[in-house]
This record gives sequence, C-alpha cells and structure tokens, in this order.
Amino acid sequence: MPDPSDSSKQPHITVTNLTMGYGDNILMRDLDFTVQRGDVFAIMGGSGCGKSTLMRILVGLKAPMTGSVHYGGTDFWVLSAIERERMMQRFGVLYQSGALWSSMTLAENVGLPLELYTELGAGEIREMVDFKLSLVGLGGFGKYYPSEISGGMRKRAGLARAIALDPEVLFFDEPSAGLDPVSARNLDDLIIEINRSLGATVMIVTHELPSIFAIATNAVFLDNLTRTAVATGDPKAMLETSDNDNVIRFLTRGGHTANTT
Repeated sequence: MPDPSDSSKQPHITVTNLTMGYGDNILMRDLDFTVQRGDVFAIMGGSGCGKSTLMRILVGLKAPMTGSVHYGGTDFWVLSAIERERMMQRFGVLYQSGALWSSMTLAENVGLPLELYTELGAGEIREMVDFKLSLVGLGGFGKYYPSEISGGMRKRAGLARAIALDPEVLFFDEPSAGLDPVSARNLDDLIIEINRSLGATVMIVTHELPSIFAIATNAVFLDNLTRTAVATGDPKAMLETSDNDNVIRFLTRGGHTANTT
C-alpha cells in the first residue's frame, strides 16, 4: 500500500471552497481538501451527506455551485466541455452496480473504451482485454455475460473495464455494496493491488468501516450537521485524535464519542 507519510508525494486533486447541492438545497459548503498522488482516498460521511454528489463533481458529471477542483495545475471546471471530456478519459469509474452492459459479454464490456478512445486494432484490443480480465482474476471469462456470473465477479469485471485505459485516477462508488464479507475483502485486496501496479490515485465513496481502515491512506469526513468537511487525513489517525463527536461515532459505529479531556 502507498505510504501516506511519503514526503515525495505531490498533490493530485485539490478541492477548494467547494459548495454543492441541487437547486436551493445545499448539501455541503466550503469543502477544502487535498488528495496526494497515489493515495487511496475515502470520502466518508452519513447517509445523504453528498458523498456520491461529490464524486459526480470530481468525475465531471455535475458542476459545483461554487469553488474549484484542480487536477495538478489544471482547473477542471474552467475547461471547455471538450477539454474536460478529454481529461475524463484519464479517469476510471466503478459504479455501485458495476454498470455493465447486459447484452454484451465481459470481453465486449471491457473492450468498449478501447474501441471508443484508442486506435488499437481488433487483435490488440483482444490482447488488452484478456490482460485486464486476468488482472482482476477473470481470465477465461471473457465470453460470459453479466447475468451468468456472481455479484462479486461483476464488480471485478466492472473494475477491468474501469482500468482498460490505464487511468490516472480510479473512482469507486460503494464498491463493497451487496457483497458478502469475504468477497468484500477480496475486492479490497484487488483495489490495493491495482493501486500499486498502476500507480493510480484511488477515490472511494464508502461507509464500510472494514474497507476504510484496511485500505484508505487519506480521507475526508462530510458532516451532515454542519454541512461541511470537519476532518481530513488518515482514518486511523482521525479515530485516535479527532475531537469531533460525529467523526468518532461514524468511525466506531456509534460506540464512542470524542475524548476532549
């Protein structure tokens, strides 16, 4: 796993003074946090706090009300739509359901981004698809349809498609949702392996504490009460040092409050 104390890390994603919502309904305001290159970064918070909305802003599907998102030195939401779409090709996204096309085989699903965004020939795409499926433990399953495999395998297939273009940033929306504990742990291990092998920055929207403590090197906590980010940093350090009751309750499943003595 990347070392969160590595002083050679550089800021990859910088969120500044960001406010988000729908119409007159503000979900979160004045968000400020930095994701270092190579982080496994968890977006945490209670139900309805705006975790998935924040991810939609980060991947380019929804504009913020105010504030900025920088990728390196590039102000993402100041770019033209064409420039932003070009940058989005450097992102990989695994949605909660896997979001595979049911009428396409796993190989066709994984190969689709390669067909759309590269000039690779059919033979090269087949080789790349076989490699990506093997990387997630699905070698030999290319001819299967999503309905013919388990939920955990569909997540892995979705991950293979997400990494098809060797993205710089991988986004996961509740990746463990609907999985049994063993499958969830296996997916965590796979995320760490992909993070190491690709060197990709990983952003995870999740409320699964085992996953948060097992793989996250950095995090932000979105607080429903104050409607802003009240803590950032390594989740383990948050648990030990935070003086915010809502953060501690979340990280202990409501079992404790902050120690302010």
